[in-house]
Amino acid sequence: KDSFREDFDMDLRDKVRSIKDFPKEGIIFRDVTTIFKDPEAFHQLMDEMAATLEGQKIDVVIGPEARGFTVASVLAYMLHAGFVPVRKPGKLPAETLSYSYDLEYGSDTIEIHKDAIRPGMKVAVVDDLLATGGTAYAACKLAEQLGGEVVAVRFAIELEGMGGREKLGDYDVKSVMMFAGD
Repeated sequence: KDSFREDFDMDLRDKVRSIKDFPKEGIIFRDVTTIFKDPEAFHQLMDEMAATLEGQKIDVVIGPEARGFTVASVLAYMLHAGFVPVRKPGKLPAETLSYSYDLEYGSDTIEIHKDAIRPGMKVAVVDDLLATGGTAYAACKLAEQLGGEVVAVRFAIELEGMGGREKLGDYDVKSVMMFAGD
């Protein structure tokens, strides 16, 4: 099993808001922003995510737009690493590299600054949620195209049975909370 710490005070799953039929009928949206607004829960979430990286040297943490910015930037700060945002096309001001991918509701493209990662840098890709894995996989591929070595892929929430973990294959994937993929 890929849960890693059982010794924290609260069950963070109880703090996640579940919204039925969003963004479309039949989907249960797992909303991590309810953890972000709770100081104790947010602190615990970030401590748990950092615990999964103990002993690893991380040079830069990549965070996909938008909720990924929150967890990735805080984790980068905790690890004394750089933070690199990956964004939707047209949002980054300098020269970019892009990657298109499929996700649970369609397809998308993300971009990264071409100078964001130097060859040989150790990279962690961090996001709020793993479902089909398209966004995280695209972020990993962008990092690798720039010469980075993806050493960790971390999530606050993972939806089991959605194929995300399989999509990420041999990457070191860990998630703080698991929910059934609905």
